[in-house]
Amino acid sequence: MAAAGKTPLAPGRRVTMTDIARAAGCSQATVSFVLNNAPGIKLSQQTRKRVTQAAQELGYRLPGSNGHTRASPSTLLDGVIGFAVDQLATSPEAVVAIEGVRQASWNAGNVVLVAQTMSDAVMEPRALSTLAAQGPSALIYMTIFTREIVAPPQLAELGIPVILLNCHTADYAFPAVVPSEIAGGQNSTRHLIRHGHRRIATITGEPWMQAAQDRLKGYRRALATADIPFDPDLVIEGDWSASAGYAATAKLLALDNPPTAIFCQNDRTAIGCYEALKEAGLRIPRDMSVIGYDDEEIARHLFPPLTTSVLPHLAMGQWAVEQLETPMQPGTGRYPITKLECSLVERESVARAHAR
Repeated sequence: MAAAGKTPLAPGRRVTMTDIARAAGCSQATVSFVLNNAPGIKLSQQTRKRVTQAAQELGYRLPGSNGHTRASPSTLLDGVIGFAVDQLATSPEAVVAIEGVRQASWNAGNVVLVAQTMSDAVMEPRALSTLAAQGPSALIYMTIFTREIVAPPQLAELGIPVILLNCHTADYAFPAVVPSEIAGGQNSTRHLIRHGHRRIATITGEPWMQAAQDRLKGYRRALATADIPFDPDLVIEGDWSASAGYAATAKLLALDNPPTAIFCQNDRTAIGCYEALKEAGLRIPRDMSVIGYDDEEIARHLFPPLTTSVLPHLAMGQWAVEQLETPMQPGTGRYPITKLECSLVERESVARAHAR
């Protein structure tokens, strides 16, 4: 029997604990406890069986299963990986990326040491020096907001491989990985177009942020490809918050020709959008289709569950570790920027457009 909630993965994409959690209908922590056989954790046999079955059906190789073990990347490393991030406590992305690094390096016995820098001119160099003093084999440097950065001079002076996560430099001096945000915005809008929508609005994030700019570019590209004229009245600037989603949705509903679908450029915006639509007496998706972005935990618990896109920070953390097996000269040469797919998770908030 297929695992509950199982959805096909993109060909060649690595199976993660997040994928298994979705298929098994449980948390990622539960998956981790089951697959790692964590001592002292009391889980029912039914839950363990559901997780194991989902893992097997998705192609995740279980430790000790028929002589197979999970792949053990990072075998060339030497016990410690440094991880520096500008903000750790303000959003889940950093924690998810760190978990990706841990998953990809754990079997090789590597410890991940984390430092928060706040991009502070005084404290960031101290944090990097402290990490370097622990003798790491490599350093992963992350920013919460996707952007081009000027790399701290210390990164080129460490003498160890450095990977940039969610950021990149103009001189391509370090391997870097970021989400494919333009494609993500394009795929989200295409999904609505495929459901017959032509009057599609979008509520953006703060316009100075690269993620907001790129998701809007993707939205416009999808419209252009489908020969749908761009209407600036259907683009409302937000700030990623639920309150901004509520206010923007109210503006869209007040238009003489309101949209039939709204692309909210993050899930928190979609929460406010849902509230405004329900307050106006509109039903989702019958009267208005809604799509989000980020795939936060709340997305699957909204009513109806929200169609959204995954920010691939877990996969980005895993990718960063995988690159460490390839010899590199820190601070020399030019490395391409790798962009990972923001895959669409289809739920129940999108339906076929109908004439009004």
